[in-house]
Amino acid sequence: MTVFRTSMRNFFAHKGRMALSAIAVVLSVGFVCGTLVFSDTMTTTFDRLFAATAADVTVSPAELGSGGDQQFAEKETPTLPGTDLERVAAVKGVKAVNGDVTTVQATVADMDNDNLGSTTGAPTIVTNWGPEELKSVKITSGHEPRGPTEALIDADVAKKHHLKIGDGIHVIAEPGTFTTKLVGIATFQSTNPGATVVYLDTPTAQSKLFGKPDVYTQIMATTAPGLTHEEVKKAAIADLGKDYKIQTKAEVTEEGKDDVGSFLGIMKNAMLGFAGISFLVGIFLIFNTFSMLVGQRIREIGLLRAIGSSRSQINRSVLTEALILGVVGSALGAGAGIGIAILLMKLMGKAGMHLDTADLTVKWTTPAWGIVLGVIVTVLAAYIPARRAGKISPMAALRDSGTQTDGKAGVIRIVLGLILTAAGAAALFQMSRVEKASDGTPYMALGIVLTLVGFIVIGPLLASFVVKVISAGVLRIFGPVGRMAERNALRNPRRTGATASALMIGLALVASMSIVGSSMVASATEELDKSVGADFIIQSDMGGQAILPEAAEAIKKSPVLEHVTEYKALEATLTYPGGKVEKETNVTAATPTYADDLRVAVVAGDLKDAYAPDAMSVNEDIAEKYGVGVGDKVKADFTDGSTATLTIRAVTNADVTIDNGAKYMAITTAAKYVTADKMPRNVIMFGKAADGKADQAYAALKKDLKPFPQYKVYDQTDFKQSLKDQIGILLNIVNGLLALAIIVAILGVVNTLALSVVERTREIGLTRAIGMSRRQMRRMIRLESVVIALFGALLGLGLGMAWGTSTQQLLALEGLKVLDIPWPTIAIVFIGSALVGLLAALVPAWRAGRMNILNAIATD
Repeated sequence: MTVFRTSMRNFFAHKGRMALSAIAVVLSVGFVCGTLVFSDTMTTTFDRLFAATAADVTVSPAELGSGGDQQFAEKETPTLPGTDLERVAAVKGVKAVNGDVTTVQATVADMDNDNLGSTTGAPTIVTNWGPEELKSVKITSGHEPRGPTEALIDADVAKKHHLKIGDGIHVIAEPGTFTTKLVGIATFQSTNPGATVVYLDTPTAQSKLFGKPDVYTQIMATTAPGLTHEEVKKAAIADLGKDYKIQTKAEVTEEGKDDVGSFLGIMKNAMLGFAGISFLVGIFLIFNTFSMLVGQRIREIGLLRAIGSSRSQINRSVLTEALILGVVGSALGAGAGIGIAILLMKLMGKAGMHLDTADLTVKWTTPAWGIVLGVIVTVLAAYIPARRAGKISPMAALRDSGTQTDGKAGVIRIVLGLILTAAGAAALFQMSRVEKASDGTPYMALGIVLTLVGFIVIGPLLASFVVKVISAGVLRIFGPVGRMAERNALRNPRRTGATASALMIGLALVASMSIVGSSMVASATEELDKSVGADFIIQSDMGGQAILPEAAEAIKKSPVLEHVTEYKALEATLTYPGGKVEKETNVTAATPTYADDLRVAVVAGDLKDAYAPDAMSVNEDIAEKYGVGVGDKVKADFTDGSTATLTIRAVTNADVTIDNGAKYMAITTAAKYVTADKMPRNVIMFGKAADGKADQAYAALKKDLKPFPQYKVYDQTDFKQSLKDQIGILLNIVNGLLALAIIVAILGVVNTLALSVVERTREIGLTRAIGMSRRQMRRMIRLESVVIALFGALLGLGLGMAWGTSTQQLLALEGLKVLDIPWPTIAIVFIGSALVGLLAALVPAWRAGRMNILNAIATD
């Protein structure tokens, strides 16, 4: 109990200093718990949605496969004839049936032809209204659609686009575009997964979406009492045969969970990874706090040792303080995690996915794991300071307070740091020598970890040198005040190194990600300039929809285009000479002008010959793997067609990014073996303007595609900007998540300065007594903070540039061949670090300036 009482007394005696360390624990634990609560809530929400919307037994076309009709973006959605509705109704154990008519390949636009679809990648769903819909939505205004000119829309889309009952909307489907009037608004009872949902009456959905009367995409059956879903499924299989995909409610629900679960798993692991980084940064903050507190209590600890306290008791006393800090901070963090989860739900709402806080799921394991993790990290961070405290001898009570140093330990630290850094650099160098990117990944991971740990360990040695260099350029201009700030930063290199290392980690990741992102943009731009000869690229604005035949015809009829290239993707199983088989691979079917629009290097033959009848090309990796070359025959079994024998007329270079690994053939060849109703739609189209008419063609194409807002016309400038914007959004998300670690690092700088001011109370009083003004004192503290922040920035940016450059060299094997270092970003981060240092010093500097001179001099 004596150890505990001593720990409690010390903890509350330094409660202000402990508070900043506690904030680091709160933020880290809160982010972990918030991530877990958010992902659990998302899982619960979607589980309820799938369970509510799934029928007892669902019958779908056999070719639909897993994932619904989204996989048929390039071809017509499979349907069931109306007679199947009667056949399912006649199955033993079926109480009632309901036919579903749904497509995700339609586009919905307002009367100005502005797309009402999601901008986050969620689908646009146009479906028929039926009794099953009341399981997931309720009509909150108006009524259900009752005729060919009536539609009902979900409330979230109506609110976002300011739609009201009576407004008209266009529905653009494969049979053609039609206009309807909104007669009702429906609200999701659980969650809107971000989709745009429009409901039509059943006959209209059948005729307008599929151009056929009396067809369904699914048939949903309700089972009679007394029979299980599995029993009715078996009866349906017996009656209908195996030409259908028949699933129970549990199977449909599980399939939906799997589809969503993979996305949620990736997001959850990524967010937990960033939480782990913040924990790592927090370790430095807690380590510095306890190191400085131990240093300030050397005489006190010496007295305790003199009156009989053992080393283990002193050790336990410090660890108990850490335990209290960990428990308090983790408990608060677990509570904060719920708030963070709600904030994440609100952010998802801004993106279009509205989650109900009534579904908030807090499992008991979430706060338990958060608290356990927070306590373990806090105690581990305090372990070394606790050991140092235990080594303080009773004679320390007779000395002045001060941090003890161990010269031998310092030498060992320097040697170990150099070894780790050299080993990490060697791993990164070895990574650059591999021939396959997959072989280099272990070296990259090892190199990053070793160089990071090496820099952390060698931080004090680097501080002694780098701080002097920074000071020469930044602090010396401030005269004696600047020199004093430099000496303060160099007074305890171990402390300065640990404080800077916390900031170093976050900035290293920011720098490395910036280099990789910038290199991706530069590589894609160079590849586009080198490989794409077309003036225009036409594709879905979200990249998920194929080009409807009506839109494709509008593009092909443009009079100001020299030529238009069509591009389709077919699936086939290829049998090469010798019997080697490549199963279910993609074969690109294009018009012959694609050889002009894509400048692919050819190692054998001529790519234009690959568009001759019954001809094809392969890339050199395929040629080497299967031992084939120009003139060899390949048997192609098309998944949706018959069997062809194709002759290889060209072998293309595999060292490309665009269409890497593609196998080409002519659309006319594909049409011989795949019927028109099975032929995929164009995935993308290319256009070449007539000489001198590029601007005119650009405007004409945009005008021609005005009725199809789901497609965008890109010239090469547009396409490059689109790539840059996409990568920029990703980098912003990553940097936003890394901001958590940087905030914790800033708290570390604040805490170090605050404790340093307390540690130097008497020195500050003497300095003030001999003439230093309050303003000069505050400036000295601010300059000390700036130099520590700049030291951390230099380490972080240097390390990040090494990581980013090495990563780019590895990714060069996958096509990322251009190294582009974003110097403006690097400069902004460096200057921003100086501002961070100034902000971090505001409170400590104010406290130092306010210190009473006589009281400070009298301090022991």
